[in-house]
Amino acid sequence: MEDIAWKTKLHHKGIPATMLCQINTQITSFTHTHTHTHTQSYNGIQIYLIPTCSLSAMSFNHQSNMNNSIVTELMILGLSQNPELQGDLFIVFLLIYLVAFLGKFIIVIAIIYNITLHTPMYVLLLSLAIVDIICTTSIIPKMLETMLTSGRTISYRGCMSQLFFFMWSLGAGMVLFTTMAYDRYVAICFPLHYSTVMNHHMCMALLSIVMAIAVTNSWLHIGLILKLTFCGPNTIDHFFCEIPPMLSLSCSPVKINEVMVYIADITLAVGDFTLTCISYAFIIATILRIRTAAVKRKAFSTCSSHLIVVSLYYCL
Repeated sequence: MEDIAWKTKLHHKGIPATMLCQINTQITSFTHTHTHTHTQSYNGIQIYLIPTCSLSAMSFNHQSNMNNSIVTELMILGLSQNPELQGDLFIVFLLIYLVAFLGKFIIVIAIIYNITLHTPMYVLLLSLAIVDIICTTSIIPKMLETMLTSGRTISYRGCMSQLFFFMWSLGAGMVLFTTMAYDRYVAICFPLHYSTVMNHHMCMALLSIVMAIAVTNSWLHIGLILKLTFCGPNTIDHFFCEIPPMLSLSCSPVKINEVMVYIADITLAVGDFTLTCISYAFIIATILRIRTAAVKRKAFSTCSSHLIVVSLYYCL
C-alpha cells in the first residue's frame, strides 16, 4: 500500500513550533490507520488532511544521530538579497579570500622549508596560519557559491560540517594566541631558561592541548545541536552556518545550548584574553626594567607583531 504524506491547515494561529512538531507526529501516526479520513481534531484544533505525495520522499533514518532533524536542507540568505550587488560582493570577497589564503600559504611554506625557523615561536605561528586557512576555507567558498549561483541551499550534513570546522578553528585560534603569549613571556622574562623550558617536547605538548581543547569545544556544541529537532523554517539569516541562527530554527528547547555557548564564551574568549593580558603585563613590566634602550627595543620587537595581531583580533 502506498504511503501517504499529509499537509495540515490549522484554524488556530500563534501555535508555537514545538506544538506544530507534536501535531505533525500525531498526524503521521494517525494516517497509518486512517488513510481515508480527511478531518481530525487535535486538542480542540480542527485539522484538514490533504494527501499530497509519497511518504518515502520525506522518510527519515533514525539510526543516525544527525538524522534527528526533519529538515534535510537549509537555505542561506547570504549578505544581500539584491541581485545587482551579488557580482560586486563576489569579486570583493574572492579577492579577500585569495589574499588571505595565499598570505597564510606563503607563511606555511616559508616556515616548513626554512630550517632556521623551526623554533617554538614559528611553529606556533605555523599552526595559527593553518588554523586560519581552515577557518576561511570552511566558510568563504560556500559563501562565494551562493553569490555566484542561484542555489543558496546547503545540506544538513554540510551545515554541521561547516559549523564543526568553524568552531574548531575559532577555539584553536584563541588558545593559540594564549600559547604564543606564554612563549613570549618565557622568552622575555626568562631568556636564559627559554631553550630549556620551550623545548621540542613542551612545544608539542602545548599544541596537543590546543587541539584537544578545540576539538572538545567543537564536538560539544555539535553534539548538542544534533540532538535538536528542526521541523519548521529552514532559512538561515546569515551567510554561513553558525550557532545562534541554527538555534533560532530549532523546534526543540535550546536552553542547554545557550548555556553552553555562554560557558564557552567565558572559558575560551574571556579566559584566553585574560591570560594573554596577564602574560603581556609581565612582559611589559620586564621590558620597562631594562636600562639599555637598544635592548628594550630588541625585546619589544620580539613580541610587538604578536601583540598587534592579538589586539586586532579581540578589538575587531
